[in-house]
Amino acid sequence: MRCLLLIATLLPALATAEIYRWTDEQGRVHFGQRPVAGAETVEVKPQVVERDEYTREREARSQRLHDARLEERQQAEATAAAQLEARASECRDLRRRLTQIAEGVKYYRPGANGERIYYSDEETDTARRQLRERIAERCR
Repeated sequence: MRCLLLIATLLPALATAEIYRWTDEQGRVHFGQRPVAGAETVEVKPQVVERDEYTREREARSQRLHDARLEERQQAEATAAAQLEARASECRDLRRRLTQIAEGVKYYRPGANGERIYYSDEETDTARRQLRERIAERCR
């Protein structure tokens, strides 16, 4: 596909380019884009290359494979970004909870009848330690 685009782009330039041929003193034939003494202009006709069905199918398979890999990479990047954001959100929550403990917010858990059972100082210290450990583990 890219090859065709390149050929299509260069075709007009090749059609207008002047090519010169000359023979040096040793009898060697040379070609160039600048005329030298005794050089003759050579007519260059662009050649159109027809691709067979097999080549077109191979190129199409190659393009589909490229597209599939690109899509896989984009999905992997999106998944990684989502995981990164989830971890960042978790870290924000852990840090917020640790800050609340430091500010003296009383923690509680709901009891069997819906009443609040407040954490003891020891339980609060344990919760604070666990939060710090979790932050150290998850939030690098």
